[in-house]
Amino acid sequence: MEQNPTQGEYIVVKAKDQGVQVIGLTRGQDTKFHHTEKLDKGEILIAQFTNHTSAIKIRGKAVVMTKYGMLETDN
Repeated sequence: MEQNPTQGEYIVVKAKDQGVQVIGLTRGQDTKFHHTEKLDKGEILIAQFTNHTSAIKIRGKAVVMTKYGMLETDN
């Protein structure tokens, strides 16, 4: 049974600096980059884990909000 796409986990990423990168990584035997977004300071991205996205990598200074709480990157 395929999961309804609106039922997946979401995260919110808010850029605290220019050029924050949000990178989606694939599921499967080999993990690969499949999508990249670049955010400017103050921009917000809402990202979803899907059948294709198993992980999200964030480069740059950002706040990440999940149902588990809020995190900030160190750099």
